[in-house]
Amino acid sequence: MSQPQRGLLGHPRGLPTLFLTEMWERFSYYGMRAILLYYMYDQLSHGGLGMPKTTAAALVSVYGSLVYMSGIIGGWLADRVFGMRRAVLVGGVLIMCGHLALSIPAGVGALYVSMVLIVLGTGLLKPNASSLVGKLYTATDLRRDAGFSIFYMGINLGAFLAPYVVGTLGQDVNYHVGFAAAAVGMALGLVQYVLGGRRAFDAAASLVPNPLRADERARIGVRVGLGAVVVAAILVVLGIAGALSVTSIVTVISIASVLLPIGYFTVMLRSDRTSADERSRLFAYIPLFVASVFFWIVDEQGGTVLAQFADTRTDLHAFGFTIPSSWFQSINPVSTLILAPSAAAVWTALGRRQPSTPRKFALGLVLAGISYLLMAVPGLAFGTGTKVGPLWLVASFVIVVAGAMCLSPVGLSATTRLAPAAFAAQMMSLWFLSDAAAQGINAQLVRLYTPDTEVAYFGLTGLALVVVAVVMYLMAPWIRARTRGTEPTDAVPQTVAQ
Repeated sequence: MSQPQRGLLGHPRGLPTLFLTEMWERFSYYGMRAILLYYMYDQLSHGGLGMPKTTAAALVSVYGSLVYMSGIIGGWLADRVFGMRRAVLVGGVLIMCGHLALSIPAGVGALYVSMVLIVLGTGLLKPNASSLVGKLYTATDLRRDAGFSIFYMGINLGAFLAPYVVGTLGQDVNYHVGFAAAAVGMALGLVQYVLGGRRAFDAAASLVPNPLRADERARIGVRVGLGAVVVAAILVVLGIAGALSVTSIVTVISIASVLLPIGYFTVMLRSDRTSADERSRLFAYIPLFVASVFFWIVDEQGGTVLAQFADTRTDLHAFGFTIPSSWFQSINPVSTLILAPSAAAVWTALGRRQPSTPRKFALGLVLAGISYLLMAVPGLAFGTGTKVGPLWLVASFVIVVAGAMCLSPVGLSATTRLAPAAFAAQMMSLWFLSDAAAQGINAQLVRLYTPDTEVAYFGLTGLALVVVAVVMYLMAPWIRARTRGTEPTDAVPQTVAQ
């Protein structure tokens, strides 16, 4: 992208536009998510769907997995059909329609329609918005990690506001009113993206890198149609056989969430459009991807396991006021808003002396493990049959956010740096598949969480994260040897203005 390189806070002018777009999209998504679990398992008489808690938690996890898996489709459509800029716009429209569907009191049917729309919309918007941020900087620009940290603040500003607006309306007024507020948030994001994008991006942002040829369109259309027929036939057969259930569908999606990134790595590694140097960097990227999966397993349980802990194991009464359990979902983003500027400042100040990407990942994993080891303490100290103070949850969320500062924006930056040229947008989709795989795994794990298993659940999960962190730390020299020349710390010192 050839636009001016100096703008707000010394960063390119496109950064504020993408910051606000992602902020409103995350406001809508995390607002919906703050009340979705409670809407699913709340009683019918209270406006909920009356699902069992374990089923609701598994569905929320697999929903999140599908959201991130759809990034593969979104990346492909950006590379072959829309271009990144238009893909973000189309995705935002689908997301807004999905929230509108949830705002209609039409039961489980509206829930599933909403899921489809939001899954497809997020797949288009999220990876391409992040890829556009990457296009604002050169590969070795020392501002890259700081820029992604600022962008990450936009994500968390929206997520911070959402529980107080959508969560309060959903739990204290009506669930469907809350979902309608989420739709309004996405609409605001679309308006500012269209208006701000006129000056923020040059023509390169709208280009289709690898457009479909005329002879490919018919062939792909036939394949998509056949795929839809096969899926429909399988569902019909399972229904007739009595094997079609929420549990079986969740299990299939969990398996797909793990197989899909494996298949995608294989495609890119074997592609004749991937050079030898790019292939070497892809091999080095694999352990970063696996480490990310482990991190998101803990982080994403904030909306399922920790949300249940907030609702059933936490004393919500303070100063004569009952705190809505959905408000705890704001702890993660508000902590990020506080810590992200510090992280950006630290990486910028350290310059070439900052830790390498794998060492940052290792630190993030250790902190995530500690956040769950901490959650095992209340059950050990007080038992699992009594409610405990809210500070346990607050501390756990803050610690995992500190870990995220070392992994999430750094991972976004590394993904754009290590991407093969022919798979630029799709590589960002692959990064988000680490979250998809984590939530697919979570769809099975969260069923194990009960009051009886609470201590072991938190303790063993936290310990696993610490072990993975040690492995990542030891692998750092191997990874750096295969990515040399791409780390910001490898850059030749340069002036900021260009």
